[in-house]
Amino acid sequence: MNSALPAGRTVPTLSVVICAYTLDRWDDTRAAIGSVLAQDPPADEVVLVVDHNQALLERAERELSGVRVVPNRQRRGLSGGRNTGVAVSRTDVVAFLDDDATAEPGWTARLLAPYGDPRVAGVGGFVRPRWSTGRPVWFPAEFDWVVGCSYRGLPERAAPVRNFIGANMSFRRTELLAAGGFLDALGRVGTRPAGCEETEMCIRIAARHPESVLLYDPAVQVRHRVPEARTHWSYFRSRCYGEGLSKALVAQHRGRGAALASERAYLRSVIPRAVARNLRRTGRPGALRTVGALSAGVCVTVTGYLVGRVRQWGSRGFSRRPQGAAQLPAEGRS
Repeated sequence: MNSALPAGRTVPTLSVVICAYTLDRWDDTRAAIGSVLAQDPPADEVVLVVDHNQALLERAERELSGVRVVPNRQRRGLSGGRNTGVAVSRTDVVAFLDDDATAEPGWTARLLAPYGDPRVAGVGGFVRPRWSTGRPVWFPAEFDWVVGCSYRGLPERAAPVRNFIGANMSFRRTELLAAGGFLDALGRVGTRPAGCEETEMCIRIAARHPESVLLYDPAVQVRHRVPEARTHWSYFRSRCYGEGLSKALVAQHRGRGAALASERAYLRSVIPRAVARNLRRTGRPGALRTVGALSAGVCVTVTGYLVGRVRQWGSRGFSRRPQGAAQLPAEGRS
């Protein structure tokens, strides 16, 4: 797909939404904002959404410049924060950057270029881990999604994908509004190791417009800090289990076909190749431990998914949210 803007077409306007929930990441949040403010071309606006933390909100309003600071006006959590950011923005494209990630130089230019094609509904990019204490010798690159980063198995060139990684993604604002926003039944709340709200959103956008394209371009890059706490087996296990539970919710809302299509390909090709590669390198430090992590990660994730499905089947009087139900406040839907 040609990512250059056609002659005579203007660059779309851009809002960058950063959601923050804790003062513990204050330095990270400032770095994230600074990386956006340093971009060329600059974003038209940078919005910091503070998730129900009055102390953080007051400090951000007092100390930050060049950014619009707003409180999360919806349910606590990342989905509500993102919906608030979409609602207050007024640009053609809304991009999302995590509060512990920094955009690489040229991020905005590369992010916006594909929108010259009217078929492109969203653009996402590569999320590179920045390990605070170094990558654990056993941690497989195929499971970098555990720490919110791009993983081995994603396309190495610009290509359509089912969904983006939430730390580095963007959409046409009209698509977000038409889809009704992110589901607050999904997504991270505080430190709870859950997610998949961006997966469900991408599936919903694609279902509304099957001819549309969600373009992943690995040249659109950010760096995502991985703290020492996320390098332990306990976090790896809980994040895998949470992913399985979240995928069960996505399947409930969007059907198993769409919710698990990428995962089936991942299990059929990416994981077997990773296991075989490490078994051939048993002399390398950590190779057998990596095989163990690959096997355990798959098992724990599948277990989480099955538990999630059993809970759904066992629930009586479960009220399913209608597909496409609006999550954005009224002033955000225009």
